[in-house]
Amino acid sequence: MTEQLRLMAVHAHPDDESSKGAAAMAKYVAEGVDVLVATCTGGERGSILNPKLQGDTYIEENMHEVRAKEMAEAREILGVRQAWLGFVDSGLPEGDPLPPLPEGCFALCDVDEAAGALVKLIREFRPHVITTYDENGGYPHPDHIMTHKISMVAFEAAGDPARYPGTGEPWQPLKLYYNQGFNRPRIETMHQAMLDLGLESPYGDWLKRWDESDYPERTLTTRVPCGEYFPVRDKALIAHATQIDPDGPWFRIPIEVQQEVWPTEDFELAKSLVDTTLPEDDLFAGVR
Repeated sequence: MTEQLRLMAVHAHPDDESSKGAAAMAKYVAEGVDVLVATCTGGERGSILNPKLQGDTYIEENMHEVRAKEMAEAREILGVRQAWLGFVDSGLPEGDPLPPLPEGCFALCDVDEAAGALVKLIREFRPHVITTYDENGGYPHPDHIMTHKISMVAFEAAGDPARYPGTGEPWQPLKLYYNQGFNRPRIETMHQAMLDLGLESPYGDWLKRWDESDYPERTLTTRVPCGEYFPVRDKALIAHATQIDPDGPWFRIPIEVQQEVWPTEDFELAKSLVDTTLPEDDLFAGVR
């Protein structure tokens, strides 16, 4: 293939792009790939998770604007393009029983109707590869699960001229992946590396919860070497200041330890219209 390769990463909220597959995106940008992040919602119902910013009334009253500015900084750091699909954050319901989702939110949209916005973007950008979330959303946030649903519909529909008329010339992406950065083998390896160094691991309770849950193990088909871009990933993540505590557990594993014991970001190949051999080390295997 002689034309420029294009990658689209579909995410639920601003900050998801910096915590899931960000180093791989930065690597591909450095190699000349055109990368576009599609952000489904504005994150306007997100909580302020950085304790240093909690209680800031300006942020509380202007969350949508603040998170848009954070996203602008993060995309500059990663070197990607970014587009908003324009849906409204559903929030993360809490309680027992769970409260109903707010009217008009992303997770309550009709799936086929909502997929039209993503089909339009796919037809405009013409990606060869798409990344998104698995059917569990990576974790069961209603917006993450909805992101999965519209991504699957859009992947199938974008190349069909009979579907979504008026949204551009048909374009069929060739591969679709699920982000699997928080897989158990990676977490166990990092946990053990910290213990071997005599350091406290942030993953002890995480692994305990994993043992007590029935969350299914996922298949890692594709491990993209991108350890040298982990600092770029972390810088982009810190740009989402309302969502990330720079002194929190995200940053307790030293970069050099991560680069030594698990220098990849990991994906699960869900759909492919090209021949490829598993396992892969490149999202564009079979496309290039």
